[in-house]
Amino acid sequence: MECPCVLCYNYTMSRLLTVSLSLAIIVSGCALTGDHTGTLSSGAPPLTFAQVKAAPGSYNGQPVTFGGKVLGARRLKEGTRIEILQLPLVDSLQPTTDLSTSQGRFVALRKEFLDPATIPAGTFVTLTGEMAGSVTLPLDETEYTYPLMQVTSLRVWSEEGEEPPRIRRPLGPGPYWGPYWSPYWHPWPYY
Repeated sequence: MECPCVLCYNYTMSRLLTVSLSLAIIVSGCALTGDHTGTLSSGAPPLTFAQVKAAPGSYNGQPVTFGGKVLGARRLKEGTRIEILQLPLVDSLQPTTDLSTSQGRFVALRKEFLDPATIPAGTFVTLTGEMAGSVTLPLDETEYTYPLMQVTSLRVWSEEGEEPPRIRRPLGPGPYWGPYWSPYWHPWPYY
């Protein structure tokens, strides 16, 4: 009969081996499915908005990830059409809020039902999908050719999530209102 310590050691080592193999399989599976931009890990750089805007029909069926500010959304027979002012994405795939960095507009079509009230004008979004050519729609007194994207994934960015709770500013005057405002209320004298 083996010592109980040897049994514990053998059990622990077999569990460690099982976990290690499982982790290796998961990691290798992630490498095959692609990165966070929706492109395959073939080493090819992701498509930029400038490339797509210059020749939208040349990239039909290719995966893209774009972000921006919703200008309007409308339900149609074929799905929900979202008009978006393109904005560059930061590392977290959140669009910047500087509207002067926009390179134009694009239209995203989501085939599944999406209530336009859930993405009102002014909402910041990140979309992943495939290019589907272009569509020409009226814009003020002109016609504008929008790159068209078939949406597979939509992320809405809330304004509340942009600033961590510990550094939010008070809504009105308080005991520490001013240049040295503290997020913590301390009664004076502070010991």
